[in-house]
Amino acid sequence: MTPARQVFAGFALYAFALGNIFPRIGQVQIAMGVEEGLLGLALIGAPAGTLIALTFASPFLDRLGFRWALLIGTPLLAVFYAIAVHASSPGILFLLLVPAGLTIGCLEIILNLEADRVEHAVGRRIMNRAHAFWSIGFFGAGSFGATMAGIGLSPQAHLAIVVPVTLVLVVLFLGRFQPAPHRPGNSAEATPHFAAPSWPIVILVAFTLSAMLMEGASIDWSAIYMRDVFAMPPFVAGLTVACFSFFHALSRFFADGLVERTSPTLVARVQLYILLAGCLAVTFAPHPAIAMTGFALMGIGSATMFPLAMSAAAQRTDRPAAVNVAALAQFSFMTFLLAPPLLGFIAEHWGIRTSFGIGLPLIILSLLTTKALNPGHSR
Repeated sequence: MTPARQVFAGFALYAFALGNIFPRIGQVQIAMGVEEGLLGLALIGAPAGTLIALTFASPFLDRLGFRWALLIGTPLLAVFYAIAVHASSPGILFLLLVPAGLTIGCLEIILNLEADRVEHAVGRRIMNRAHAFWSIGFFGAGSFGATMAGIGLSPQAHLAIVVPVTLVLVVLFLGRFQPAPHRPGNSAEATPHFAAPSWPIVILVAFTLSAMLMEGASIDWSAIYMRDVFAMPPFVAGLTVACFSFFHALSRFFADGLVERTSPTLVARVQLYILLAGCLAVTFAPHPAIAMTGFALMGIGSATMFPLAMSAAAQRTDRPAAVNVAALAQFSFMTFLLAPPLLGFIAEHWGIRTSFGIGLPLIILSLLTTKALNPGHSR
């Protein structure tokens, strides 16, 4: 298997291990007997663990090695989610999601750095395509989760099945994984525990906010949105997650070619207008078909913002690539850290439509900061 295909497989399997819980989150909420606000506070456990790992995990990963960290971490993520769905209260769910988040942070560092190094080695863009395989894996997880809900399997039994499936897939597709060599041309100074953002990274963070929020909102809340707004059954609600992920994957899969033929800035602007249309459709949808179309448009529109920003951060030569990537990831993931409780609180008090509507001004902010995708841009 080529280095690029190894990276693609890593992203897909990571997403499959991560994504199976989200089509079932509405049933987990009902089992705990809580409103959206408390559910949102519980969901903060995973991004909290992710932020800790992004801040402190790099030295650990260097000692363990990317190969073993990826081979161990991917099935371990499925194990942590299989345990988490047994939570009987929001507080317990929060605690059980923290180790899942720690694993997510480690896999984010490994796979994004690997994608950048392979991209440099082969001399062509693969970052968006790598993230497309993340979306393909998430689509597989959403489809599998919706099917399990449709046949009446409990979330606990469903997530337990995911563990051996993930383990077998990791052995088959990543068993011979070998990390790519370090990318030359970056400063060699050590990566700090806390990667403080430089001004160009701050602008890249601002650029990613809308996509991170809308992607996180669609993953976390789309199934609950369809259940609460249109009284859709668990199968259809879970299928909404898969629909978002399918169009997310489709957009990312073809984005690299479009970026090479045009420019990162042009591709980003077009997709942000599509994201804006999708956000408006979901916020004001009078019919479930329009809402589903809106989630598909948000899948297309949010697809390339984060990988384009990651590429721009990794290509900067003012600091080591690992520092810039970690700084962007740490602060972009703060959107995931803050969004679940915020959106849950808004959904509980003003309706879940409003939770998606608050993304509209952030999309405008992203449109104003697209020039930051040029690595030489620092204003």
